[in-house]
Amino acid sequence: MLQKANVNAVAAIRVSTTKQGTDGDSPDAQREQIERFAQSRGIKIRQYFVFLESASKEQQPIQQAIDYCKDPKNGINLFIIKSIDRFTRGGSDTYNPLKKQLEQSGVSLIDIYGVISDQKVNTLDHLGFEYNWSVYSPTKKSEILEAERSKDELRDILSRVIGAEIRYTQLGYWMRQTPYGYTSEKIDTQHGKRTILKPHPYESVYIEQMCKLSAANYLTDQQIVDTLNEQGYKSRVRNVRSKQDPTKVVRQIGGKQLTVKAMHKMLRNPIYAGINVEKWTDNKPVKSAFDGLVSIALFNKANRGKKIIDVDDQGDYVITKAEAPQNVLNRGTKTPDFAFRRFVLCPECERPLLGSASRGRNGKYYPAYHCSNHGHYYRVNKDELEQSVDAYIKHFVVPQERVDDVMALVRKLYEQHRERALEQMQSVDERLDALNAEADMVLNKLKVLDNPTALKYLQTDLERIEKQIKALEAQKGERRHRRR
Repeated sequence: MLQKANVNAVAAIRVSTTKQGTDGDSPDAQREQIERFAQSRGIKIRQYFVFLESASKEQQPIQQAIDYCKDPKNGINLFIIKSIDRFTRGGSDTYNPLKKQLEQSGVSLIDIYGVISDQKVNTLDHLGFEYNWSVYSPTKKSEILEAERSKDELRDILSRVIGAEIRYTQLGYWMRQTPYGYTSEKIDTQHGKRTILKPHPYESVYIEQMCKLSAANYLTDQQIVDTLNEQGYKSRVRNVRSKQDPTKVVRQIGGKQLTVKAMHKMLRNPIYAGINVEKWTDNKPVKSAFDGLVSIALFNKANRGKKIIDVDDQGDYVITKAEAPQNVLNRGTKTPDFAFRRFVLCPECERPLLGSASRGRNGKYYPAYHCSNHGHYYRVNKDELEQSVDAYIKHFVVPQERVDDVMALVRKLYEQHRERALEQMQSVDERLDALNAEADMVLNKLKVLDNPTALKYLQTDLERIEKQIKALEAQKGERRHRRR
């Protein structure tokens, strides 16, 4: 048995979260308990290690302290912890390898509650023999049970916390990091004190301006970005904390100007229209319990068909994304230097010709249309091909009956589109009539009922109906605007 007097030791202090580091089982409280334990046994603590991280991670942060003990230059022969759940919450599969590393370096692991003991028993000691299998720790089973209990406790805690967060997310509350343009606020609701998002005093202005400029569609994306940057846009500044000690700020990131890529990402985010779509909502749109920074109509217009928020026949929100057209020839980058690039086909393989200018030995460039990398090589002088195309077009005559056929087809397609638009408007009107009738019925019930529970449910139904009516009216207004 290890004699505790004049022993060099290290102590590991660990809490699961930064908040826990300031209340309850704080590092100071653990350190005070460990110091009292060491002083009563004459143990000298050479080094303290403090970890403010989860004890369930695959990469165990406490490995840093173990590596320190394994270095013979440090002369450590004792590792003190408050309890096994402060050492790891990964269960016996994690606990045993970590403890074995210490044992192989001649370092004993103990806790202040006495669950872990460095005492070893040799079942063949009375015969004067010793084998690996004959030496065991009497507290081994208790240690394993405690390690597994700690793992079970962690699973129960995470199940309660994460389960509640998933449920509240599906009810429209906010459980994630606050996105740019918003600030978080806790309010009293029928589900208790919950977090919602509110417009940020100045960040929200940039989001609104971004959507309005994009919806107006008279500036290019780069011009919109330049306009917002000139007005003072800066990305949110965030702290990067130490992996070993999250209470310490290592550096700050952010504070950068807007880019086209960042603008597209924000324009496509439905949370700015008050709609949340994420893993916890099963990737289905959920109306948030707070208003968006812009209306759904403005969001749809700003996205220019790339992403559309709509309401289906059941009154549920749906999000559709623009699909890439199928079987359409990729025209590539248009350039005035090669006007027929990717429009004229190769006479040998019937693939679209490319256009480029090759430099000769004298440094002069020779522009040409060509087809290559298809098992053959075809090249024709740029002026020669373009003159041939011009001559062909000049002698090309479209019969009047073909023009009439095309115009008739255009009129037919227009009428079909107009009929579909009218049908959609009629469908929206019918749903609005049904919702208004349902709202009147709920209001009549509210006038005659006096049961508090029934009144609360009816008020919730009325709020749901009013939100659906507003969404449909916005949709109707947007479609009417498109028809114009």
